[in-house]
Amino acid sequence: MFLKKLSLINYKNFDSKDLDLDKKINCMVGPNGVGKTNVLDAVYHLSFGKSYFNPVSTQNIKHDEDFFVIEGEFQKDEREEKVVCSLKRGAKKIIKRNGKAYDRLSDHIGLLPLVIISPADRDLIIEGSDTRRKFIDGVISQSDKSYLQDLIKYNKVLAQRNSLLKYFAANHTFNKDTLAVYNEQLHDYGTKIFDKRVAFLEAFIPIFKEQYIAISGGKEDVSLSYDSKLLNDNLLSLLEKSVEKDKALQYTSVGVHKDDLGFEISGHPIKKFGSQGQQKSFLIALKFAQFQFIKARSKTTPILLLDDIFDKLDEHRVSHIVALVNNENFGQIFISDTHAERTEAVVKQIHQTYKLFRL
Repeated sequence: MFLKKLSLINYKNFDSKDLDLDKKINCMVGPNGVGKTNVLDAVYHLSFGKSYFNPVSTQNIKHDEDFFVIEGEFQKDEREEKVVCSLKRGAKKIIKRNGKAYDRLSDHIGLLPLVIISPADRDLIIEGSDTRRKFIDGVISQSDKSYLQDLIKYNKVLAQRNSLLKYFAANHTFNKDTLAVYNEQLHDYGTKIFDKRVAFLEAFIPIFKEQYIAISGGKEDVSLSYDSKLLNDNLLSLLEKSVEKDKALQYTSVGVHKDDLGFEISGHPIKKFGSQGQQKSFLIALKFAQFQFIKARSKTTPILLLDDIFDKLDEHRVSHIVALVNNENFGQIFISDTHAERTEAVVKQIHQTYKLFRL
């Protein structure tokens, strides 16, 4: 699968931009502020229906304009797919596939598998559990539609249960039977989500460790661990035990929405004990493992976006990345960089066709 053409109207800093792309490597080069990352984010937007860098959709519309349109022509399994993502201020976002709008945006996820490696990935280490859950959910959702639907339903029931707890507190009342209805639904959806996360990590961790060895030379022992209360008890039981606490807090304090992913190096949290270099290697290994996992499950080679990594990584890690992508395992790659000469020198090592876009 690859993106043949990309057209932008009023997207971030672009009035209008049309790009005819190479099926292998596309380099967006130029000084800071010209929109290199925005081009990569537009490609991400076509895959996920949202920005990687700014979740507030209206903030992706160019200043003083009322709408944006991103259009992509993809070649996938001998057929062409035209995807258009558009947003008008005050209206809902629309994604069209071959001229037909989706009823649910979530139905689009997985059609165009994609992995991005960016300096913003550091949030996976330094931010809270929500960021790491989104990572797990994003990887599984690209190859499992039922998982994404269960997640959407779980979050809907969770919001309803939280509203009920707030209602109880505001009206000095409590109805155990009404709460039990929500507990049952959360248990049903949450258990499915938990089981799939456990199965995912069983498959994913060996791939991740393999990638880390390839990038770092394998000097340290790294691991991922799943932190969930459901490992020791079922969700229905946990919800019943936490009723008094939830009433006091006015929100649901247990469930798969509280799960986390532990990142460790030599048995210690990488956030505290990993050097900057080790953290970078860890994140790149995580993303390359994501790439291999999605490729195996979706039977499609994902598009790979490398945002500003040559500026942020040392030569040693860049050369490892080049070595990893210099084979037939990889499909189309997008690179953003501030130095055209450096990018071209790196890309020539990959021995694939490429295009350089000076923005």
